[in-house]
Amino acid sequence: MQLAGRVALVTGAGSGIGRATAILLAQQGAVVGALGRSAGELEAAAREIAAAGGRCHVLEADVSRKDQMAAAVARLVAAEGRLDIVVANAGVNGVWAPIDELTPEEWDETIAVNLRGTYLTLHAAVPHLKKAGGGAIVVVGSINGTRTFTTPGATAYSATKAAQLAMVQQLALELGKAHIRINAVCPGAIDTNIDDNTDRRHTDEAEIPVVWPQGDIPITDGAPGRARDVAAAILFLVSPVSRHITGTPLWIDGGQGLLR
Repeated sequence: MQLAGRVALVTGAGSGIGRATAILLAQQGAVVGALGRSAGELEAAAREIAAAGGRCHVLEADVSRKDQMAAAVARLVAAEGRLDIVVANAGVNGVWAPIDELTPEEWDETIAVNLRGTYLTLHAAVPHLKKAGGGAIVVVGSINGTRTFTTPGATAYSATKAAQLAMVQQLALELGKAHIRINAVCPGAIDTNIDDNTDRRHTDEAEIPVVWPQGDIPITDGAPGRARDVAAAILFLVSPVSRHITGTPLWIDGGQGLLR
């Protein structure tokens, strides 16, 4: 129970990495605010947490909306009296297309969720972490834009992930004065449903054909990682055992990015 007495906010908590993280943090004693746009998915996660003896608040909100994020964080803090941990996980792949075909509206949508959403999450949460005397933040990025640049058409997505890491490193010093640590996890291929929501258009025009060594992810013989692999790393970064780690990216890709 590494997180007993702590209150954690997890965005994008209805599925994938966010859901796995919310469940794991609750198992370790944290009261979790599970935030997302799908009330049904959030309620299902909350039931799983409750069945295991944990506590969870369902917070339905769009991370790109300032009013909704401020209200959701305020509800969690009003209910529990504090906030100690923030996992900024919500994100979309968006549209992957050649840059001359990617429309301004498609670009803006990816930026709104991945980058503005991360900003609004921190903007709403940091005052409460300061009031608590410190805390820990983890931003969920990607190997795209930080370690690899070979996903055809993913310019908007990669740009947001590069910017997220820049935010983490910039804020490590700014927030350190308030005893708040901030780090990034950068997953590679993970077995979630995010690819189902990816709109690919003419990506072959932006692709550079490469023959990879057999086993795209060496440590798992090509199989993608699991959401709980990322959740375990997040648990480490928000727990007291990582007290001297801040401003650091942690790539969770089984070596995938080193091939590319």
